[in-house]
Amino acid sequence: MAAADEGVVLVEPARAQVIGLAADILGRLPADEVPSALRAIARFAPAKRQRLGGVALAAALDSDESFREKVADAIAKASPELTAAVREGTSTAAADPIDVAVIAYLTRPQGWRDVLTAANSRWTAERGVTAARTGEVERLRGELAELRTQVRGEPARVREALAAAGAAAEAELVALRRSLRDRTRELRAAERDRDAARESEAELRNRVDALAGAHDAELRRHRARHAEAERAAEAARRDLRTERDIDDARLWLLIDTLVQAATGVRRELSLSPPAVRPADTVESAGETTGRRAADDPAALDRLLALPNVHLVIDGYNVTKTGYGELSLAEQRTRLVGALAPLVAQSGAEVTVAFDGGAKPPVQPPTPRGVRVLFSAGDEIADDLIRRLVAAEPTGRPVVVVTSDRQVILDTARDGAWSVPSAVLLARLG
Repeated sequence: MAAADEGVVLVEPARAQVIGLAADILGRLPADEVPSALRAIARFAPAKRQRLGGVALAAALDSDESFREKVADAIAKASPELTAAVREGTSTAAADPIDVAVIAYLTRPQGWRDVLTAANSRWTAERGVTAARTGEVERLRGELAELRTQVRGEPARVREALAAAGAAAEAELVALRRSLRDRTRELRAAERDRDAARESEAELRNRVDALAGAHDAELRRHRARHAEAERAAEAARRDLRTERDIDDARLWLLIDTLVQAATGVRRELSLSPPAVRPADTVESAGETTGRRAADDPAALDRLLALPNVHLVIDGYNVTKTGYGELSLAEQRTRLVGALAPLVAQSGAEVTVAFDGGAKPPVQPPTPRGVRVLFSAGDEIADDLIRRLVAAEPTGRPVVVVTSDRQVILDTARDGAWSVPSAVLLARLG
């Protein structure tokens, strides 16, 4: 191993020691600090590293200063006193010349070549120049034989590695092709399932559309029939009213005939003029007779005491008279709840009629004996009240609570009593 350009070399024992140290340090270096020329042999076992990588290690020690300093640090830690003596240039006569040569070569203090030369001279004097050269030649021959063996086996190893890599690649390619075929089959099956699902979805959508159309047509037919039935019912109500008016007219004519006959009888009998005339008993339109109305809570109680009486209440007419500032739902709740004690005390049948078409989704609890009804979409609560009164048999006492003059007039024709809304509010209060 050359120490410098001046041709200073390490004797064989010193070189072997340096190579052994370098092989040991190389095995302990982190991967990123290993010289690129030594990465191949760094993976060898320590003995194999020193045996097969001696040349590469020697070259790295000569050319790579960083690697040589790492080896020098290790020898300095192992022999600190001798290392200090070599660096300071003090006497090393008592030390082994091989150790002195190794430390001088690795640490390379000022004048290290002279120290190395002196150590070599001492070792040569002690061992003999001939033995040193013979050992060097034998070492070189051994290294040459090892290199030749490595060169002969390298192509075979390369061919084996290439064959193994080719076989692995071929097997992987076959596996990839098989996997590709499997994935292709799965993809096609998924596409078929998707197309079938789309067709099924389209068919179901068509069926839903057809059913929806049929449902809408049926709903329109039902609505048309319902409207026709409502129109027929309204026509029947008008006809009934007309017939009733005709009956009233016939009755009037009959009574008028009787009155005129009575007048003739009166003339024949020479009766004195009465204090009360028949016209005095007939009130103007919009008014009711006193015996068919109750204007105070006591009179209302007397009406409710009648047997099998039916109390019909114009709901919003009462609530807007008494507490119109509340919402409609709160008005309904307050009125229906206040009727419970009245029903319990009188035992009367009570029906409350509200405007509103469809029945509201949420209703307050209805007390026992109280019926709550809502007018249909094409009528108002007044019409519902008229129908309720007209539905009762002649002779049953019916009391209508409302301040609507037209409702009072219409229901009075059917023999119903009328009570102002304020009277019921006073009774409930």
